[in-house]
Amino acid sequence: MRFLVVAVGAGQPQWVSEAFAEYAKRMPREARLELVELRAEPRRGGKPIEALLAAEAKRMTAAVPRGAVRVVLDERGRDVTTRDLAKLASRWLEGGRDVAFLLGGPDGLAGETKAAADATLRLSSLTLPHGLARVLLAEQLYRAMSILAGHPYHRD
Repeated sequence: MRFLVVAVGAGQPQWVSEAFAEYAKRMPREARLELVELRAEPRRGGKPIEALLAAEAKRMTAAVPRGAVRVVLDERGRDVTTRDLAKLASRWLEGGRDVAFLLGGPDGLAGETKAAADATLRLSSLTLPHGLARVLLAEQLYRAMSILAGHPYHRD
């Protein structure tokens, strides 16, 4: 199975790419971590936000593999601990389906993307820049897999 981070917005700083790649290479074979970057709709020209989000949603839907579990990351999502995430990861591994974490662009995600999600989680009560959210998610997925493997990376 794969964990896919499907994120609107390309051109993140180099440290974001390097940090994400570091956690991706640490992941076990049975749970690869991949990033799919999608172009954000240009925010100029007076298009309504709903139209911009709909265009991004269309690209996001096309990027998610058929049958994948869809997990929306949203500030109003369910708050989970690292141990909770490890339990979710365990269930996802048992299910054998890819898991796509959906990160919106500057204006978030379209309503239809949120409605089609299998789960909605939040990484923090704080507002995070998108690059940092990617790195935080990658680290937490690695940490969750470490817990499942009994590796001492995570300490309660």
